[in-house]
Amino acid sequence: MAPSAFISTKASAVTLEHAIGAKLHWKRVLAEHHNQPKHFSMSQQAAHLVEPINPVQSLANQTQAILIEPPGRWEALELRELWRCRELLYFLVWRDVKVRYKQTVIGVAWAVLQPFLTMVVFSIIFGGLLRVPSEGVPYPVFSYAGLLSWNFFSAALTRSGNSLVADANLISKVYFPRLILPLSAVISLILDFAVAFVILLSMMLFYGIVPGIAIVTLPLFLSLAFMTALACGLWLSAVNIKYRDVAYAIPFLTQFWLFLTPVAYPSSIIPDRWRLLYGLNPMVGVVEGFRWALLGQQELAWDLLVVTTIVVLALLIGGLFYFRRMEHEFADVA
Repeated sequence: MAPSAFISTKASAVTLEHAIGAKLHWKRVLAEHHNQPKHFSMSQQAAHLVEPINPVQSLANQTQAILIEPPGRWEALELRELWRCRELLYFLVWRDVKVRYKQTVIGVAWAVLQPFLTMVVFSIIFGGLLRVPSEGVPYPVFSYAGLLSWNFFSAALTRSGNSLVADANLISKVYFPRLILPLSAVISLILDFAVAFVILLSMMLFYGIVPGIAIVTLPLFLSLAFMTALACGLWLSAVNIKYRDVAYAIPFLTQFWLFLTPVAYPSSIIPDRWRLLYGLNPMVGVVEGFRWALLGQQELAWDLLVVTTIVVLALLIGGLFYFRRMEHEFADVA
């Protein structure tokens, strides 16, 4: 091939490469010009057309910086996440209810059988043999009214305390507010409480006990029982996922706690000098409040109720912050 032909071919290739590059450049310019706001003046648009494009600067303008910081010692609760994940909370509650009574013969009647049989035993031993006072109320109704709130608390404490361990696979695979797990465990037991409450109303009707106006305060004491169970469940679940000994300690804790709570006996038998210390048990005010709202036969122990409310609020607020602080470690140790 002649040298002149080789030079001509090379020049044509260089010219073609420049033409393709120029065409791609103007395509990018026209695309960017098309996306510009319509209120630009013609002089501004013309200046933009002849302005060279810096791809690095263009990419930097389109990228938003995200700052990732390590978790602090005490983080905000971010309770708004619970509202955004409310549908997940609903499905977890529904799942707990279905799984609890799936493939059972008597189904939801188990929610009645346990407190009813316990009431029979208490009535024979404490009411019949030991002659424990019952504040002028038939002892079966007196003990069942206390067992109603206590069974809700003990079952909620057990389920919420083991909720993170039971759903460890879910925690390690997907992110969601971990607070939903103990919260759903407590909410799912409201159905059991409602079924057992019907039996209490039947017993009151049988013994001719008519509740007074104080029954309107019953939702307040139910809320107090709910907060007590959730507060204790937050502390236990956060510790249980790291130290599995807690799962073995919870049954013993609930059995020991039962006899420290005025379920089988009235709080009036506690000496005055010990009542303030006795009121540190958060379930004392709950059980006494339930009996006062339903039976109305004795005066409400306001001193115990005030102490109980303060203790419950302190446990709940502290439990929420502690749970939030430990939340980032759940997926690693689950």
